[in-house]
Amino acid sequence: MKTDIQIAQEANLLPISKIAEKIGLTEDDYELYGKYKAKIDFNLLHKLEKKENGKLVLVTAITPTPAGEGKSTVTVGLTQALNRMGYNSMAALREPSLGPVFGIKGGATGGGYSQVVPMEDINLHFTGDLHAIGVAHNLVSAVIDNHIKFGNKLNIDITKITWKRVVDMNDRALRNTVIGLGGAASGIPRENSFQITVASEIMASLCLANSLKDLKEKISRIIFGYDLSGKPLTINDLNITGAVTALLKDAIKPNLVQTLENTPVLIHGGPFANIAHGCNSLIATKLALKLSDYTITEAGFAADLGAEKFLDIKCRQGNLSPNCVVIVATVRALKHHGGAKELNVENLEALSKGLENLDKHIENMKKYNLPVVVAMNRFLTDTEAEFDLIRERCKAQNVPVALCDVWANGGAGGEELAKLVIEEIEKNKGEYKPLYELSKSPKEKIETIVKEIYGGSGVTFSAKAKKMLSLIEENGYNELPICMSKTQKSLSDKANLLGRPTGFTVEINEIKIAAGAGFIIAMAGDIIDMPGLPKVPAAETIDIDEFGKISGLF
Repeated sequence: MKTDIQIAQEANLLPISKIAEKIGLTEDDYELYGKYKAKIDFNLLHKLEKKENGKLVLVTAITPTPAGEGKSTVTVGLTQALNRMGYNSMAALREPSLGPVFGIKGGATGGGYSQVVPMEDINLHFTGDLHAIGVAHNLVSAVIDNHIKFGNKLNIDITKITWKRVVDMNDRALRNTVIGLGGAASGIPRENSFQITVASEIMASLCLANSLKDLKEKISRIIFGYDLSGKPLTINDLNITGAVTALLKDAIKPNLVQTLENTPVLIHGGPFANIAHGCNSLIATKLALKLSDYTITEAGFAADLGAEKFLDIKCRQGNLSPNCVVIVATVRALKHHGGAKELNVENLEALSKGLENLDKHIENMKKYNLPVVVAMNRFLTDTEAEFDLIRERCKAQNVPVALCDVWANGGAGGEELAKLVIEEIEKNKGEYKPLYELSKSPKEKIETIVKEIYGGSGVTFSAKAKKMLSLIEENGYNELPICMSKTQKSLSDKANLLGRPTGFTVEINEIKIAAGAGFIIAMAGDIIDMPGLPKVPAAETIDIDEFGKISGLF
């Protein structure tokens, strides 16, 4: 069986200029980054302002398991299927981070015959967006410590600097550091830490910006710490808003690439799906809606995290109105949620138990007044009896379900799913509605998410979190949406509670204000924003030959 990279390297790619031509772009609308990549001018949105939007489809999934669900693969396969059927369709995806690529999770370009290419470039440096975000973030870090060294006119409380440094690599040794050692010439010694670049609020702000002007305003509002009286301090207070934004003048432009079947794809932005909202950029999504009949996008992790944030944060900020939600499930993952240890043999009892997880995600997505379609992503060891059991369960939920074989067959394997998506969009004219009103207090909004989406019985707040809730009210941030930070491995905040847990209480131990990105982060559990490498990192399997051909990259 060929690996993903072998399949990708055998692909017949079209010059990106031909892909741009397919979607009606002129040479003035994009800049070439080599033969197979381009950046689209974000000002194109203004030119297309009066053009009607296409339909927006969100691909999400059941709660992740080690068995895998294949959400990106289904997203790409569905896009290819729609194009095969004569519809103009584009995918709008996130950019991979180098940390997971060299660690354990892998990249974010799909798999098998439903991939985005050139996959090596996309999974490595791509067009430099993440590097630009990292430099912009670390400029802020450098100026903070420089300001303190030269008199600290802002009265920055060095014990309450919330701004970390970043690097786009999994490096656990940088989670807790001390900087400024070496005498007066090297600054003021203080504790510091690093996070992975995709966890930066600058990344989240770029991905929620509607324009360069909007991005600049968001950056100006980012809180980096507090002064000695407890007042929030922003990047604007450092007088570097313009400099930080200038570093992002190219990073804000969406990247155009293609699938193995030469379907156009926009890959842009990749905010950390725990700490931030885990969706590609608003600008890329809006461009895709103007340039296609169907835009297929995805959000990080399962429906309780990525989809909830997409629907309650991204859609609000971008004034988006999605038309359908696809929930990806696999027999293997559902059996895992049902307690099965051996996933390659038929186990209807475990599957039936695990289907409770799918039930909950379906119920949750219906709360947004959206049609839902389930995609059964096929694996070789799945049986017809297992598929039939899933079909019966979906029928009981009054939700259509399609068998999806896009890994092995590309777009052809996604046509059943594509037909159901079109049917559901055409017959369901209801308009999407968010889960909660922004006028509710942050405490009420958190409780709504926990009870309605997670299925919990209640929420407890630490003393530290309660203090921050008071600060939020005092400084006028009450009406921001909530970005929950919790484990992706369970509907609850406990990673070991599989399936559909009930009766649990979620503890919010910390709350942060992401004033630039425009949300409040409620942290449940110990979410690490600087991952570590596994015992045998994926980096050990990657190689390059004398001709520049890469191997081992999945």
